[in-house]
Amino acid sequence: RLPEGYDTRPGEGGALLSGGERQRISLARAFLRDTPILILDEPTSSVDVKTEASILQATESLIRGRTTFMIAHRLNTLKNCDMILVLEQGKLVEVRETLPECLSATVR
Repeated sequence: RLPEGYDTRPGEGGALLSGGERQRISLARAFLRDTPILILDEPTSSVDVKTEASILQATESLIRGRTTFMIAHRLNTLKNCDMILVLEQGKLVEVRETLPECLSATVR
């Protein structure tokens, strides 16, 4: 469906694509670059629950061996992270080692 495959522009040139399609193209490009450091900003924000599960499953193996910074509001997105940093108004307010620690903590 993508007119130029992975070369389809997800921004202005991808105006005919849904938010989820733009999100998946951006993720695919990031993973194909195979960089040692990866920054994922809300990787599942524009997708449905089924697509979110697929992205999280793929992300699990693709982040292995890379330093990855993942920004997310959905805690489920962070389930494979080694450490979770909580920022509030640009300041570090908490450091959690595991997702269960976050789930048992008071929600901010």
